[in-house]
Amino acid sequence: MKAPNFTLKDQFDQPHSLSDYQGKWLVIYFYPKDHTPGCTKQACSFRDFYQDIKDQGAQILGISKDSVKSHSSFAVKYNLNFPILSDPQADVIKAYGAWGEKLMFGKKYQGALRHTFIINPQGEIVKHYQKVKPEDNARKVLIDLKELQA
Repeated sequence: MKAPNFTLKDQFDQPHSLSDYQGKWLVIYFYPKDHTPGCTKQACSFRDFYQDIKDQGAQILGISKDSVKSHSSFAVKYNLNFPILSDPQADVIKAYGAWGEKLMFGKKYQGALRHTFIINPQGEIVKHYQKVKPEDNARKVLIDLKELQA
């Protein structure tokens, strides 16, 4: 399946489009909210595995509904070494199917789901992770990138 196109701004207010990564491997992970325990674990895990994933020829992008300003403080606080993109209207989140029903304290609501995708150099989704564990996500992505490229 072809990855849906997008153009979103990162924590430095710089635009990123799917087409910017044509011909390269891309890891896109969607997460609910900056500065929350699970999202912080996930972001820091991708930060810690960044060089290993980059050594496999892949770029990492995080995407949530949070603002560019929120992303900026989140990236600085946790020394994030990859772009995190702001999708305030959740258009890209929805296009990738990473939006749906959630449950918190007995209340149901709609929100961003924790999904991760590996996109090949031809722009095709070759791996889709749903209901990921924040602390294991980056490690599993690295393992699968190595297998996909073998």
